[in-house]
Amino acid sequence: MDMPKASDADKDHFRAVVPDRPDVMVKPMFGNMGAFVNGNMFAGLFGSTIGVKLSDEDRGVLESTERTVPFGPAERPMGGYTGLPEVWNEEGDGDDARVRAWVEKALGYVSTLPPKAPKAGPRKTPPQK
Repeated sequence: MDMPKASDADKDHFRAVVPDRPDVMVKPMFGNMGAFVNGNMFAGLFGSTIGVKLSDEDRGVLESTERTVPFGPAERPMGGYTGLPEVWNEEGDGDDARVRAWVEKALGYVSTLPPKAPKAGPRKTPPQK
């Protein structure tokens, strides 16, 4: 499976379009990045592609009006996420406002989902006697 890594410029761009709020956490994921609210990912970075998790209605609008791309590995794209048009990520194209608007929509939608419980740490088994 091809796992492209995001460049430093891609990561900077991603951080710039994710809202700077106390309830939003941006963290690295397999050489890429994810933006989370209440433990749920609402936006991600895979290589240079920004993906968003939208309501069915918003996803339908975006996918029917723009040249979106699958988000994640080509062999197994992430279900429920839509990759924003790649031309929006090109430097100097002036589409940051559009990217920010869809990331905000994703944040709004995912904020309504139940919080994800943190994963338990590794289980420690007591020593055998």
